[in-house]
Amino acid sequence: MRAKLSEERRADLLKEFQAFFKETYDEEMTAFRAERILEFFMKELGPTVYNQGIQDARVFMAHKLEDLDAEFYEPEPER
Repeated sequence: MRAKLSEERRADLLKEFQAFFKETYDEEMTAFRAERILEFFMKELGPTVYNQGIQDARVFMAHKLEDLDAEFYEPEPER
């Protein structure tokens, strides 16, 4: 999978999972369970979200390139 998390971001997400579980269910989630959930989401949802981001960026850039002439056209002096 191309989508990778930095160790810092991974640790933050694990803490967020645990805090969410505690707040929502009033139960503790072990670090092991949080890690398994993160791995599941990265494997099952990661590629879909990654690919959607690439597609969204492609559409965004295509629209910007279509507007390139209108946005930055500089009239040339008449000769």
